[in-house]
Amino acid sequence: MPEYAKAMRPEDITRLFVERSNAGDAAGVAALYEEDAVMAYPPGDQTVGREAIRALWEKVLANRPRFELENPLPTLVSGDIALTSTPPKDGAGARAQVVRRQPDGSWLRLLDQPEFVPPTR
Repeated sequence: MPEYAKAMRPEDITRLFVERSNAGDAAGVAALYEEDAVMAYPPGDQTVGREAIRALWEKVLANRPRFELENPLPTLVSGDIALTSTPPKDGAGARAQVVRRQPDGSWLRLLDQPEFVPPTR
């Protein structure tokens, strides 16, 4: 795997995700996740593991979507674990990720909930 810039703060992951996604770099997106990370996507399902996340993003990025950087909510940090979140620009739901500090001081996603959608009544 190529050497990628590392997220040295939890908040860096979102920026790196947007940059790599917009460049069509599925391997670069997957590099932001721990080996055994869990992503709640596609909706109603889960994608488990960095390799499966890379394969998922290859399919998603084949359609050349454009992502915009969203302003993060305050990050909650407890030791080597942090919770990052952003409200989507369209105002629908929220996004949240649990990230973990790695031995080299960088951060990777462990759990990713890219879409929280308000329940319909």
